[in-house]
Amino acid sequence: MTEPVSDQQPLSRQKEAEFKVLRRFVEVYCRKHHGAARGEMCADCAELLAYGLARLVKCPYDPKPSCKNCPVHCYRPDMRRRMREVMRFSGRYMIKHGRLDWVVRYFSRPSKPRR
Repeated sequence: MTEPVSDQQPLSRQKEAEFKVLRRFVEVYCRKHHGAARGEMCADCAELLAYGLARLVKCPYDPKPSCKNCPVHCYRPDMRRRMREVMRFSGRYMIKHGRLDWVVRYFSRPSKPRR
C-alpha cells in the first residue's frame, strides 16, 4: 500500500484526509474490477494511487480545490480518465452499500481556494 514518503514534505491535514479517501476509493475499485483482496491492489491500481499521491503532494493550492474545479489540471489525460472512472464507480458503490461517510468526506471540502 502506498503511503506518503518521509523525505517529502508532510501532507496537511486536508491533503492527508483526501489521500485516505483516494486510497479507499481505489481499493474498492480494484477489489470489484480486478479481484484484489481487501486492503490490497493490483499493479495498475497501485500505480494510479501513487500517481494521485504525487499530484496531491505537488498541489500548490492551500486549501486544495477539488480536481474538477481546479484551474490547473495537473493529471495527464489518460490518468485523469482512469481516476474519473475509479471515482465514479467507487462513489456509486459506496452510496449503494451505505458508506455515505466516505462520500460526504470527499465532497465536503471547499471547492474553491479561499483568499
